Parts: sequence; structure tokens; C-alpha cells
Amino acid sequence: MSTEPVDPGDGGGTPPPSPCCAPRRPPAAAGTGAAAGASAVRSPHGGTDDVIALPGGTFLMGTDDPEGFPEDLEGPVRPVAVAPFAIAATPVTNRQFARFVDATGYRTDAERYGWSFVFHLLLAPSAHRYVLDASVPQAPWWLAVEGAHWAAPDGPGSDVRGRERHPVVHVSHRDAEAYCLWSGTRLATEAEWEYAARGGLSQARYAWGDELTPDGRHLCNIWQGAFPAVNTAEDGFAGTSPVTAFPPNGYGLYDVAGNVWELTAEPWRDRRGRISPGESVIRGGSYLCHDSYCNRYRVAARSRTTVDSSSGNTGFRVAR
Repeated sequence: MSTEPVDPGDGGGTPPPSPCCAPRRPPAAAGTGAAAGASAVRSPHGGTDDVIALPGGTFLMGTDDPEGFPEDLEGPVRPVAVAPFAIAATPVTNRQFARFVDATGYRTDAERYGWSFVFHLLLAPSAHRYVLDASVPQAPWWLAVEGAHWAAPDGPGSDVRGRERHPVVHVSHRDAEAYCLWSGTRLATEAEWEYAARGGLSQARYAWGDELTPDGRHLCNIWQGAFPAVNTAEDGFAGTSPVTAFPPNGYGLYDVAGNVWELTAEPWRDRRGRISPGESVIRGGSYLCHDSYCNRYRVAARSRTTVDSSSGNTGFRVAR
């Protein structure tokens, strides 16, 4: 099986994102590949624990920061109006996703395909024989692992015990939409996500200001050390962290930088505004982001994924 990411060719001068961020499932993937069906059953509790109502308004979206990635179309800075909405304070957790699965019997894309991407240093010792492919071009740290899914995030032999308050991972865009349908919620638009993530700050580099570690404090879960071989975990975590492990932003949102990439409702568009079929925008960066190659924990940073792709560093939060 080849796990090589496919360049869809948007014709607008935008190359595909590096697979280091969120690897993409190839079109001819192993397994059934059947589309995941969302349950029509609604959750009586709304599928989330803490939802924050925001007034909306006009804010400056995007960045012209020299640390940005022009190929990701982060800029230019432009005023964008957002209507009032509500958004979850945290990404959806393993505990919340388990409630959904228990209520509906839902099977994720990773389970339907039979495999998902696991970061090499996090692979469970018992899962080495389940590695299907270790040849993602330009990103050998991503392993396609048979049996890896949301409840076995590090491969067969792993589970989420003790990680109930960690964000659910190995979920695709289709899985997130199924959860939203069940819970009576939706994914945020990209503008809503950035408005909320900024927490009332205008054009700050990070969700808390312009300095990554003010007074030496780690304010998000990202990589420390020499990527991809040595993670010193100075922030306390080598993989995912509990969703409230770091301080919230000015609006009370946690984890809008680092921990896991967050799926949005926004389709990926090229420089001419044309939609790239089957691709959507992800925001926020993950625990694998490092300034040596990714640096996408900045509040305006963005990347993309395909609707059926899943990995150990991608999750989502809900909105209304």
C-alpha cells in the first residue's frame, strides 16, 4: 500500500501542504472505504459540555507576518464580519466521542478503512507488527498502522484509558460531521474559528500575545527538541494533553494552539477562490508543530486535509 499524498492540482499556484502537518489518505486506500453514515439520533445533552456564546462582529482576519506561509494563503489581512454564534470551549474529547459511539454504534473512517496514521515515536510497542507502510514521502515519521483508530490511538494494544479528557483523534471530516449531526451542532467556519481563537486580541501572533513562551511559560502543547527524533516534552506532554491543561484565551477557549489540528466547515480554496473538491481547512496546529518546519500554532496559520483522512494529531470542536 502506498500512503503518498496526492496533489490535486488547484491550478492557482498553491502547492499541497507538507504531510508533516496532517497526512492525507490516498484515494486508493486499503479497506472498504465505505462512506461513513451519520446517525439521525440526537443527543439530549447537545454533545458538548461547555459552549461559549460570542457576540460576533468585524475583526482583522489573516496575517502578513513574515513567519507565515504565503503558500497556505494566510494573508492578506482583511476585515471579516462574523454573526453571533456559540463555540465549544474545548475540542471534542475521547469521553464525549465515546458517548456518541455508544449511542449510535458509529464506525469511523479509520475503522472502515482498517488503518490510520500514527506518529512513529508514539507507536505502541505491541503495534510494530501492524505497520503497513512507513514511506510517506518527505514524512517518514508518519506510519500507516492497521487497527489504529480513535479508541486505539497508538495502534493495536493501546486504548484511551486515562485519556478521557484528551481530544479525540483519528477522526475524519466525515466523522466530525456525523458527530455534529448526532449532537445538534456543527463545525465552525474558518472565520468563526479564527475570531474565537483570537480571544479579542487584534493581529497578535498567538492566541495570548506575540511571545511564544512569556516568562518562560509554555502556553500550548507543541514540540520541543529536535524534530522528529527527540521530543524533550518541556511543556509536559509528548503526545496529546488534556484539553484544559493550558490556560484559555480571552474568550475562554482552550487548545486553539497546539494539541490537535481542528477540522472546520470551510472547503479549501485556491488563490482564485475555486474550491478544491474533497478538501477542507484545518486550524490550530498540533503537538507535533515546531518552528523548524511547521510553526502553524500561530493563530492565523492554516493547512488542509481530505474529508476521509485521519491521523493521531487531528480532532475537532463543535459550534452552533
